[in-house]
Amino acid sequence: MAVTIYHNPRCSKSRQALELLHARSLQPEVINYLQTPPSPATIEQLAKQLGLASVRELIRTGEEEYLTAEARIAAMDEGAVARWLATHPRALQRPIVVTSKGARIGRPPEAVVEVL
Repeated sequence: MAVTIYHNPRCSKSRQALELLHARSLQPEVINYLQTPPSPATIEQLAKQLGLASVRELIRTGEEEYLTAEARIAAMDEGAVARWLATHPRALQRPIVVTSKGARIGRPPEAVVEVL
């Protein structure tokens, strides 16, 4: 099974999700999204795969980047929000695990089991 994880090695939940995948003998494609941010199109695709009503649901609203841009983001359309997230990847929910069965945000990390 092909598995991709959008991973932040500094995030404990992301590390736990990656450990969970390895414990199941899976060797995921690991995308360190801070070094290689997803494109706006990929962000929109992830939102759809996750079953989210809006790209905005992928934003970590406690991050400083979001807090300083909250008013501007409120006025943006979906495409603009995806572009903003692509240029501010630290504000992206994490980890995100994608398989052929779907995608899940690993909060808690065990949530990713649903798509394995």
